[in-house]
Amino acid sequence: MRKKIAIIGSGFGGLSAAVRLQAQGFDVTIFEKNERVGGHAYQLKKKGYTFDMGPSLITAPDVIQKVFATAGKKLEDYMEMHYLDPFYRIYFHDKTFIDYTGDAERMKAEFAKFNKSDAANYDRFMADAKNLYDAVITDGLGTTPFMDLKTYFGFVPRALKLNALFPAYTFVKRYFKDFRTRFTFSFHPLFIGASPFRAPAIYLMIPYLEKNGGVWFSKGGMYAFVQALEKLFLELGGEIKTSSPVEEIIVNNGRATGIKAKGEVYPVDAVVSNADFAHTQTKLIKPEHRKKWTDKKVEKLDYSMSAFLMYMGTKKKYPELLHHTLILSERYKELVKDIFDKKVLPEDFSMYLHVPTRTDADMAPEGCESMYVLIPVANLASGLKWEEIKQKYADKVLQFLEEDFGMKDLRANLDVLELFTPEDFKRDRNSHLGSAWGVEPSLIQTAYFRPHNRSEDISNLYIVGTSTHPGAGVPGVLMTAETTHKLVCSDFGIPFREQPELESVLR
Repeated sequence: MRKKIAIIGSGFGGLSAAVRLQAQGFDVTIFEKNERVGGHAYQLKKKGYTFDMGPSLITAPDVIQKVFATAGKKLEDYMEMHYLDPFYRIYFHDKTFIDYTGDAERMKAEFAKFNKSDAANYDRFMADAKNLYDAVITDGLGTTPFMDLKTYFGFVPRALKLNALFPAYTFVKRYFKDFRTRFTFSFHPLFIGASPFRAPAIYLMIPYLEKNGGVWFSKGGMYAFVQALEKLFLELGGEIKTSSPVEEIIVNNGRATGIKAKGEVYPVDAVVSNADFAHTQTKLIKPEHRKKWTDKKVEKLDYSMSAFLMYMGTKKKYPELLHHTLILSERYKELVKDIFDKKVLPEDFSMYLHVPTRTDADMAPEGCESMYVLIPVANLASGLKWEEIKQKYADKVLQFLEEDFGMKDLRANLDVLELFTPEDFKRDRNSHLGSAWGVEPSLIQTAYFRPHNRSEDISNLYIVGTSTHPGAGVPGVLMTAETTHKLVCSDFGIPFREQPELESVLR
């Protein structure tokens, strides 16, 4: 008989785990609290504008391809992908900017405008970033279950040789002098909810990952990727129950035996949770079943920052914004410290803007722009009352963009404005402390020291998503699903079946 698996939540981790396990021969049902699948990668539509609400860029297409290949399919048959060039435009406080791309000669020319030695060191940095990439991706550490200290300490000598345990910013400083170059190659940990000043340098494999695989956009937005995974899962015979929030993971004799949703109990052979880790532990599992992950232990973990999001539809286009644009404050380390450590709301801010209409005009009415602004802010440990301050804060951001950055007549052309705060992350996504990225990926919360992909307390209970190994970001979350897939197969005595990777037309 086919073993039954319940998956809680349908973010990228839950959907990719569902595809993998259904293709493997399990009978999988997804339980999703919202009306549609997607989790953090939900979609907002209003007045003809389409907004991705969460993740907004695709990297590592080979990692994505593996999910489809597991089911004997090609991602190109399910979604239309566009290569972005440049990857990002980064505006600095002094009005200078860098167009960040995967082309080495163009990057060196960009850096040479500010510091010739930085340009000369680009190749050396990328060679060392490739070594980090090879450890995580090529050699499979990103999908190796770190279930015991032996596995972790087996990696430590290699990590030390690669300087992978240094803080990311410290690693970057060894190569570059100009503040622009240092930011350009150290900010990537922020994309996975980590401080560049304490996240281990292993995460600096991301610049090489981008250079090697590119930065991509799926036509229709990131939700097109969600729909591609949903379609594939249903074609494989999987089942999705939306508007079905899970109330409890049923545990008998130390083993997960079912879930309870909308008052009904569903018996299963295993449970995979893609819900927020803290929510899973403290809200879905009774305390008597949790020896390691007590409420106190869960609370003691360090959680990542949150985000203030503004979904904006404008009746005017702003060509100075590329598909991905960063606009930075003069402060870097101090601003990050305010957010992660002091947990205050600074007077200044740095921001990321996603403008998909730069690539896909169909995401807004003709002649209009769809965009979102993401500003990193402290999580709810800050005590900030966002319902009271969100409009005033949004007005401040709009004033900055129009008057300081130069987006002329922005407020007069604003057709849609929707706000999403840390309190919304907590309410709508069940995110502990409103943290959009879950458990912070610091050195002492990486690999073995993150929550494990298999529950330490309950057999046949597994975790996927941002808070487990290897961590956040779309490629990272997809790799959590592969890691968990391997564990489920091992625990059920089933050979792990990975279809040979299919040749990608993206190459």
